[in-house]
Amino acid sequence: MALFGNAHTVDPVQAQQDYARLLGHGEQVHAAFLLIRDTILFTDRRLILVDKQGITGKKVEYHSIPYRSITHFAVETAGTFDLDAELKIWLSGSPTPLQKTFTKGVDIYEVQAILTQFVAR
Repeated sequence: MALFGNAHTVDPVQAQQDYARLLGHGEQVHAAFLLIRDTILFTDRRLILVDKQGITGKKVEYHSIPYRSITHFAVETAGTFDLDAELKIWLSGSPTPLQKTFTKGVDIYEVQAILTQFVAR
């Protein structure tokens, strides 16, 4: 499943408020990124993908991915001609990675460090 878009950082406090209904008791958002219409949330318990669908974006699908189900991940840094960086995440039981594209305004090394912090527990 590939999900594409351009990303920028979202204030974790704002994301905590905006997505409070999705969070478990005591769950905290540590980082968030907005991809055109979709959002990626890194909480202390899981990765949440918010996938807005349709023309209006009123239909929303929420993917909850426990960090323990991530088998491995890779980052591809931006190049000279390709200004976007990519994050690929493989989940147990799925041969195809989730793919997220980040613009040069987002530090892909920071994204990788956040994911490492939670996956390597």
